[in-house]
Amino acid sequence: MMKLLAVLLVVLIAAALAFVRLAPSDPARWHQMPDSVTDRDLEGGAMRRVEGNLAALDTIIRDTARTRVLAGSVDQGMITYVTRSRVFGFPDYTTVRQSDDMLEIYGRLRFGKSDLGVNAARIERWLDRLGQAG
Repeated sequence: MMKLLAVLLVVLIAAALAFVRLAPSDPARWHQMPDSVTDRDLEGGAMRRVEGNLAALDTIIRDTARTRVLAGSVDQGMITYVTRSRVFGFPDYTTVRQSDDMLEIYGRLRFGKSDLGVNAARIERWLDRLGQAG
């Protein structure tokens, strides 16, 4: 009986991990911004509003490991990226919008409640690189 429970537990964990990695990302859900973007950390993400150029930041973000574009483009003025964690492949979504000479950045997790500051740290690394490039 214990062996059966152990096998079931392993199967459930494998199924959950497969779901995290393989669940589709719906652009209609993730490629959007809140009405107001301010500089603040959230329980499951972060927001930043800084001076900058979307094309320059796009180059930096595309150079980030395990990151791909979900929707949008520089020409459209807004891009949403998916960055996956190294081990388990948890997806985080970051949407960046050009608003005049300002960049509005909204990074958030998909699964769970707290990202333990991962999105804020990633955004800060990008902005540090953007500052060095400018």
